[in-house]
Parts: sequence; structure tokens; C-alpha cells
Amino acid sequence: IDMYVEGIFDLYELFMYYEIQPADKKEQHFANMMDKAANRYFPVFEKVLRDHGQDFLVGNQFSRADVQLLDTILMAEEFKPDILAKFPLLQSFKARISNIPTIKKFLQPGSQRKPPTPDEDIPKVMAIFS
Repeated sequence: IDMYVEGIFDLYELFMYYEIQPADKKEQHFANMMDKAANRYFPVFEKVLRDHGQDFLVGNQFSRADVQLLDTILMAEEFKPDILAKFPLLQSFKARISNIPTIKKFLQPGSQRKPPTPDEDIPKVMAIFS
């Protein structure tokens, strides 16, 4: 579980850092994160699901790795809605995990999912991480 979570978080970080990129680097960062999502990370998780043959990433029970992967998929789709077009098992995974009652409720409009960082806060964030 930890191994998958760490791998997923590497991609998640790319998405998080996008919004604090300077304007002149956003396009390059966007291309890099979409390339890594589509050609490095998502193919690996597609293979894991295919080889494992179960509904979840580890064993046959729901874990933190499943939540982290779903959240990262949702974030990727915010940037590029068709990012999962070449990944049918990830599409099925997303649908399956999104329909777990508590997650389904959380994903409804008006849920507590964190909104993007306001533009006026970005200089503060950049100062902290610099």
C-alpha cells in the first residue's frame, strides 16, 4: 500500500505544483505532467490492475492506495478530461471506487473537496516552498 501511495503521490505533486508555476513555465509544466501521467504513471497502474485481477490495488479490499489513486485520477481529469481514454481498467476502477457510498456522497456537488488555491495566496505558497 505504501509503495503505491508514494508512487501516486509523485504524480499528485506535479498536479499540485502546476498552479504555483510562474506564468512562463506553466505550459512546459503542463506538458510534462500530462506526459508523465499518460506515459509513466497511468500505464503502471493499468498493468497493476490487469495483473492483479481484483477490484482494488492491494489484495481484494479497499485501502488508502485506492483513495489516493482515485483522487489523483480526478485531479488529472480536471486538467485533461480524456486522460483515461487509453486506460479501460483505470476507467472501471474510477467508476467502481466512485460508487462506494461514502465516496459517492463525498464527490457530490457541495462536498468538502478542497477547492483550488486562490490566486492571491499563490505568492505566499511559493515563498513557503522556495
